[in-house]
Amino acid sequence: MFRSFLSWRYLLHRRTNLIGIVGVLLGVGALILILSIMTGFLEQTRASVRGTLADFFIRPAPLMEGGDPSVPYEPDRVLEVVRKVPGVRAATPQYSWYGMLTPGGADTANATEIITRPMDSQQNAIELVGIDVESEFATTGFDDALTQAPLRGSSVANPKDPFARPRGYRPDGLEHPRIVLGDALYGRLRVHRGDELTFLTVVFDPESKTLVGSNKTFIVAGSFRTKDNEVDARRAYVERHVLADFLRTDARYSDVLVMLEDFERDGVRVREELKQRLVAEKLLDGQPAEIISWEDMRSVLLGAIRNERVLMAIMLSLILVVACFSIFAILSMMVTEKRRDIGVLTALGATPRGVMQLFLMIAFWDALVGAVIGAILGTWLAIEIDPFEKWLSKTFDVQIFDRSIYYFDEIPSVVEPLWVAVIVLGAFVCALLFAAIPAWRAARMDPLEALRYE
Repeated sequence: MFRSFLSWRYLLHRRTNLIGIVGVLLGVGALILILSIMTGFLEQTRASVRGTLADFFIRPAPLMEGGDPSVPYEPDRVLEVVRKVPGVRAATPQYSWYGMLTPGGADTANATEIITRPMDSQQNAIELVGIDVESEFATTGFDDALTQAPLRGSSVANPKDPFARPRGYRPDGLEHPRIVLGDALYGRLRVHRGDELTFLTVVFDPESKTLVGSNKTFIVAGSFRTKDNEVDARRAYVERHVLADFLRTDARYSDVLVMLEDFERDGVRVREELKQRLVAEKLLDGQPAEIISWEDMRSVLLGAIRNERVLMAIMLSLILVVACFSIFAILSMMVTEKRRDIGVLTALGATPRGVMQLFLMIAFWDALVGAVIGAILGTWLAIEIDPFEKWLSKTFDVQIFDRSIYYFDEIPSVVEPLWVAVIVLGAFVCALLFAAIPAWRAARMDPLEALRYE
């Protein structure tokens, strides 16, 4: 009983103990706030970089070096096998090709020379993706990207039929196929719906067996927005059969995209089953790189954010270490100043263990008060960080968080109760560890020498 009473008296009557309490409060609050924001950034970034990506990308053997030439170049056989795998919700073929876009239906007869010379403001390297609209909607988030409010572009006339003829477009002679641009690409090219764009690239000429320049004119149907700046700035969509006919190759697709019912639950199993079935059908050569998950494609960025969160947690943990070191310093001074009190307590029957527990309880109260207040304050700030940031920005007339850079409408923050509990527990353990040394010194003190201390 005396331990609790004396520990509270020592805590309340020595204002230097507030240093330890405030230090623990700041450390716990900062850790919860920053880790919540970093977790929010990770989840928002996962959603943003995911964009229109499916769960898996399959690159079949016919398109790989050494592929079986007897395998058809249409995707039907691959799709038939893939859709039979349990856990697969949908699948769709895509055809990707790279080249440049230039505004207008300019004379591009010498396309090889144009695309091999240095780019200027009118020449934009892009990825042109051919899709089948109905199966694309069922497999990816492209339909959502078409309905996102554009920042620089213009929405398509009909999101359910993105390649429909734009209003006001009246072809003079041959009607050109339509193209849908990424939002940032649309703004950079400074085009409008109904404008002409020419796609320039090189294709393999089977007769001369060389690469030759080729071009095709498209009509801008509108834009899409995935909130992934790289995709929105470098990708455009057309119908798959239009791109395949333009490239004049036997291959009619380059990837098969697969969407699962539950990627987190079934991802590993479905990946192995897909590989086994495609190899058995001689549609895949068995190399792991030929079945790629969306996380594999974005592994560098996602890994960087995870590492940043861990490094941030380690660096902010130093605040707790400094706060606990202040508790160590305060208790060391208290043990020296309270030597006579320790001698009196020992003379009255206090055991060395009881004396040690007395000083450990002071550190316990420091950690308890600081950690509880810090956890409440940190959690509240993490939940209210967006309006708090707006208030700070307005008050000091400084833009703290630029939402246009991240494509976020608000500062993302996710409070994880488990992490809050771990941080609070860590504060207690750290405080008690640092307090153990001065408490041990107090317990080993000779009562006779302590009573003679002036």
